[in-house]
Amino acid sequence: MFGSKQTTRSLRYARYGGPDVLEFIESEMPHPRWGEVVVDVLASGINHIEAFVREGHLAETVPIELPTGQGSDFAGLVREVGTGVEGWKRGDEVIGHAVRGAHATQVVVPASSLVRKPKRVSWEEAGGLYLAGLTALDTLDGLHLKQGDTLVISAAAGGVGNIEAQLAKFAGVRVIGTCGERNHDFLREQGVKPVVYGEGMADRIRKLAPEGVTAFIDNFGQDGQELAFELGVPPEKYRSSEDRKAIELAALEPDEEFAAHATKQLQRLAEYAADHALKVVVSAFYPFDLIIDAFEDLERLHARGKIIVGMRPANPERIVKQRDLHDARP
Repeated sequence: MFGSKQTTRSLRYARYGGPDVLEFIESEMPHPRWGEVVVDVLASGINHIEAFVREGHLAETVPIELPTGQGSDFAGLVREVGTGVEGWKRGDEVIGHAVRGAHATQVVVPASSLVRKPKRVSWEEAGGLYLAGLTALDTLDGLHLKQGDTLVISAAAGGVGNIEAQLAKFAGVRVIGTCGERNHDFLREQGVKPVVYGEGMADRIRKLAPEGVTAFIDNFGQDGQELAFELGVPPEKYRSSEDRKAIELAALEPDEEFAAHATKQLQRLAEYAADHALKVVVSAFYPFDLIIDAFEDLERLHARGKIIVGMRPANPERIVKQRDLHDARP
């Protein structure tokens, strides 16, 4: 109706719990304050750490005031620019990071949280680039690997692990990825040597790396340190799932310094994606209305790469769910 107020739609929760505590809230369209930008969100990734926060597992580490929103990753179009902002205009294609606000049709962020989306990077890839990419890039930067080194990555088909594998391969590092058998061909296509989980894994890795292993990244969180020690990896070349969580938690509650660092890393990731050194593997794409289904799939731990939510899907009636694909396998 003419003259009616425009509204925005966001996902929020008022108590800790599973995906069932999530609800959609409609409110008045936001406007930017000084230094801020409003972005129409087109795609947003979902992350395990966000589910852990919502479930209350990190309540002491990440104290949040309920009710709250969620979502860190997003890509979209600049809708409105606040005073004091230079370099951005309405309609610009951007990738950004938010503090518990990206799962919405619009998000308000500091202009310093945005980078330009390369034309050759799809909206789906761009929407899932930030948190997994930041975690992977910070982890690899800390290991100081060089061409010819050998890196073992556990859960190498997952969202973070697969980005680590691709970036390491681009740097000339030999990569061995541990995973379930169903992901072996997927990793081989990326030039990663797959190793199945289970007893005797150290021997299987040694067979693929007779000259030894330089570094080990444990995304799986089970016996990684023991395995790395058995393979002769120096302590400074080992990164645990707790190290990964520390990066993710810093990203969820960034201070000014970390937020600036995160944007610089996001710029690097966008450039890697534009140069085809990195491809965000999208395992499933859900309409915003089905984001609860998306989190249910994520928690089954079967997703390859990233699960992405689209705020403006072209055809919301036709959607293939990751869990349906998995359950259909014999």
